[in-house]
Amino acid sequence: MIDKQSPVPIYYQLEQYMKEKIEKGEWQPGEMIPSERELAETYHISRMTVRQAVNNLVNDGYLIRRRGKGTFVAAEKIEQPLKGLTSFSEDMRARGMEPDTIVLGFETVPASGKLAEWLAVKEGDALYEIRRLRLADGSPMALETLYIPVHLVLGLTRDVVSGSVYEFIEKEKGLIIGSAVQTLEASVARKVEAEHLKMKEGAPVLLLERRTYLDDGRPLEVVKSVYRGDRYKFIVEMERRK
Repeated sequence: MIDKQSPVPIYYQLEQYMKEKIEKGEWQPGEMIPSERELAETYHISRMTVRQAVNNLVNDGYLIRRRGKGTFVAAEKIEQPLKGLTSFSEDMRARGMEPDTIVLGFETVPASGKLAEWLAVKEGDALYEIRRLRLADGSPMALETLYIPVHLVLGLTRDVVSGSVYEFIEKEKGLIIGSAVQTLEASVARKVEAEHLKMKEGAPVLLLERRTYLDDGRPLEVVKSVYRGDRYKFIVEMERRK
């Protein structure tokens, strides 16, 4: 498997071989891989070379280290197409996963600055501020903060936001969600985010900001979310204009 006469670096050959075993399912998510010593002995290469290959796969999200236990195959990333407007609960159920929510905060705050502008309300108008930890099959996936004008969705409660807000808005309030504008950027987890998402401080995360509108054009919400970079990847489909 390792060709020491090849111009391709040995660490890269090992990295590609290990990646192939993961992608083909020979190494399953959650399975512990052989130790650096075992890999070095098996392929007659140095442990430093093995460590470089393993580090690259950890950085790319294929492997995860657990202190005092070993290195394991990371859970498969959830693919999220960046088209169509769906809720987190809908996304997870479509993938055969059970969504869950932990409400970290639910209160009414006065609108100010950009929030007032984006939600087309006056400064000082009441907004729901909802902070939630979103989980799939019991694993934390995202930390999100929502802002919704109170006058638009009267009757929103802590119990309601522990489930699907979109479902309540459409089925209980009779409003039709029409469109959204979403931005996505890379970042690293801050201390509080890392604690909630059960990852290391400074680990890669994806920051999403979405402004959602009703079908009549009225702004409905502003959502700011932090997604685990090792569990989520977003897919964009594009066509070249003719």
